[in-house]
Amino acid sequence: MCGIVGYIGHRDAYPVVLKGLQRLEYRGYDSAGIALFDGAELKMSKTKGKVADLKSRLESEISTNGTVGLGHTRWATHGEPNDVNSHPHYSNSGDLVIIHNGIIENYDALKKELKKRGYTFKSDTDTEVLVNLIEDVIKEEGVKLGKAVQIALNQTVGAYAIAVFNKTKPDEIVVARLGSPLAIGVGEDEFFVASDASPFIEFTNNAIYLEDGEMAVIRRNKGVKVRKIKDDTLVDPYIQELQLNLEQIEKGGFDHFMLKEIHEQPNAISDTYRGRMLVEQGLIRMAGVDDNMERIANAKRFIIVACGTSWHAGLVAEYILEDLARIPVEVEYASEFRYRNPIITENDVVIAISQSGETADTMAAIKLAKEKGAFVFGVCNVVGSSISRETNAGAYTHAGPEIGVASTKAFTTQITVLTLMALKLGKFKGTISISDFQFHLQEMERIPEKVKQALKSDALIQEIADKYKDATNCLYLGRGYNFPVALEGALKLKEISYIHAEGYPAAEMKHGPIALIDEQMPVVVIATKKGHYEKVVSNIQEIKSRKGKIIAIVTEGDEEVRELADYVVEVPETIESLTPLLTTIPLQLLSYHIAVMLGKNVDQPRNLAKSVTVE
Repeated sequence: MCGIVGYIGHRDAYPVVLKGLQRLEYRGYDSAGIALFDGAELKMSKTKGKVADLKSRLESEISTNGTVGLGHTRWATHGEPNDVNSHPHYSNSGDLVIIHNGIIENYDALKKELKKRGYTFKSDTDTEVLVNLIEDVIKEEGVKLGKAVQIALNQTVGAYAIAVFNKTKPDEIVVARLGSPLAIGVGEDEFFVASDASPFIEFTNNAIYLEDGEMAVIRRNKGVKVRKIKDDTLVDPYIQELQLNLEQIEKGGFDHFMLKEIHEQPNAISDTYRGRMLVEQGLIRMAGVDDNMERIANAKRFIIVACGTSWHAGLVAEYILEDLARIPVEVEYASEFRYRNPIITENDVVIAISQSGETADTMAAIKLAKEKGAFVFGVCNVVGSSISRETNAGAYTHAGPEIGVASTKAFTTQITVLTLMALKLGKFKGTISISDFQFHLQEMERIPEKVKQALKSDALIQEIADKYKDATNCLYLGRGYNFPVALEGALKLKEISYIHAEGYPAAEMKHGPIALIDEQMPVVVIATKKGHYEKVVSNIQEIKSRKGKIIAIVTEGDEEVRELADYVVEVPETIESLTPLLTTIPLQLLSYHIAVMLGKNVDQPRNLAKSVTVE
């Protein structure tokens, strides 16, 4: 949940680390801090608040000289967000400094033992316990920093990505990971450490992604040595060439990353199916499916595990897979699935969905499924992420970096991948006709242009946002394929505007939520012509009779709903299974504009972080 950055090399470390923190701030923004080594002294500045608060304080507080630096932007777990609990943390001697993403579960027991040995603690964090444990190992065992980190980590229980520096050994940084991501950027006689590649992409496109249970000693001018934490086995590190570029992680003229990413969806969707969907040839090529077709197509059941927006994409996939491939599907919250002793067999295929590929609960669900003998198929966006490495097979979504905490293009590209998968399986099994298969491909090819048309409703949606921005509650209704879109629309509004919103199947309105409807209650209804249109129109009439304010998302040209609704937003016509790719667009824009009008921090909503890498 936190962002960590480190640098050792020939440059001034401060601007590298500071800019890196700014790029990682989507991972946490409760507090931030930087430690720098100038060749003689370790200097540190940290503060509650955002990286901008740190910058204004740091430059007046300490000298920014030095070619070694560690930085951290925090999403609080142990200890409230304040200056003292902010990272980095010193050891008692002041020789060691550490930054940490994750949770040390047995920190309390370790802390009690260290207190008996005379150690004192300034913060409430588990991280300060870990750095003092490492220092204690150095004192007791007489070992170097790398070995001390290894011994200490073998005494800890939990998840972590850490970077540790010892000022008495100024030419090395030691890093390690278990359950939290960590990348090492490899430059010319310089090295970078970060939670993902965005902090160092302008300096190098070569990176080592540590595997779970690995650590590395990074030595200036000498390179990187990787070992297994558990048994000290040497590992030959794989240096990966990154496809990320600097332009992708900048705002590109938009006011917020979220707005940029909403408008990137036409390209993101086409990038996701490009090379996979060959319309003229009537083919879908997906290596992860092709190489395992018999295993996947003969599954007795699909179990989709995901969290948040990815869970909503999984719900859409449930409709698509059952309809086209005729395979039973269950959609599970990964956070619940892992704890309820689920029935999993060797005949099941578990589909794990995660934008970041690092979601802790989804990773745990994957490990459980593999232990039970299920085949695990991953859908994620980040190349080299943990889920991409842990699954048996999978597919990337090619959405490009998603910096805004509230996911937008992740949702539509996940649906795109899962639709391609369903179509491919349906064709293989003969559960969809060749003509229907070809029609679906042709219509999918048109979706990016239709998303562009849907984005043209922006001015109307701003008008709607201004009208209802002061509402305290909002209801979202949809049926069939668009019920998950209603859930997703409500989530977006909650996430960034802090307005209470709930999504329901439209017919369930009569089973409770209708009691809330009055002239103060805006109700967003997805009422496209495909699917159960007449039923949804009846639901709209029920809302209108109770004086509810109706915002309807309709197929272009719809006049029937226009007569009933207070506002109508049109989307282009498409086949029912693809409507979520269009109907979600106005809901994303609505939540965005309401949040902006309310003065909220759209890209960094309170209490949230982009990648949930801890439980």
